[in-house]
Amino acid sequence: MADPFQDVDARGADFIKAVADALETRAAEPIMQDIVDGYLAEAGFQPGGIHLEVGAGTGAIARRIARHANSGRVIASDLSPGLIDYARAHPDNPDNLEFEVATGATLAHDDASIDTVVMHTVLSHVPDPRILLDEAARVLKPGGVLVICDADFSKTSIGNTLGDPLDACAVYFADNFVTDKHLVGRLRELTAGAGFQIETFRVVSRLISEGLSAMNWVAMGGKMMVERGLIGQQMLDAMIAEYHRRLEVNALYGFLPFAVLIARRASA
Repeated sequence: MADPFQDVDARGADFIKAVADALETRAAEPIMQDIVDGYLAEAGFQPGGIHLEVGAGTGAIARRIARHANSGRVIASDLSPGLIDYARAHPDNPDNLEFEVATGATLAHDDASIDTVVMHTVLSHVPDPRILLDEAARVLKPGGVLVICDADFSKTSIGNTLGDPLDACAVYFADNFVTDKHLVGRLRELTAGAGFQIETFRVVSRLISEGLSAMNWVAMGGKMMVERGLIGQQMLDAMIAEYHRRLEVNALYGFLPFAVLIARRASA
């Protein structure tokens, strides 16, 4: 089965809403806000420039980009009309943010017309990241900046002990809702191969000890297991209840590393 995030709309309105809620919940985490604000501060947005987020989803990251953009124009692009509808309807959209429906493989922008391209948890969900990287290189101006933040889903964990059933859901999620959970290990090679000069590469930890972000792993992974007849609905209900119990007694512990890469298109 293909990664459902490759075509969110194909799975219907309920899945679109679940993804929209998950994206907004994750983006609201203080630790994720620190990760995002950290790489945006380092990106060096050109004042008055044009900045594009590819795979923007509900626009949660694009809204933060707009606040860092130094009066620049920010375009949030996603191939899902359903998610872009959520993005356009958000009450906190700033005036310098606009939206478009487009695939990252064929962006609707001229050669050398964009100052910054941001890809936040996008490349791990596409079959061939090189296509998106080549397209980013095409639209970026000489010296333009590429910012990539993606998760090392091969390290996804929410287990407190060996054989933890919550961790089984997290692993199942990574195996079935991510196209390439080992992407981070190849990220520098792929980016350099597209002609970019890498300036920053680091890995930061997303510790999950509160909130409902990791519930997405349990709920989405568990729901697919129910649909495939691997577990019953009662088991999934019990695991969701266990997640809430751990929250209440301060026993929730999840972990997911995020890689940050900042690179520059070679000057002409």
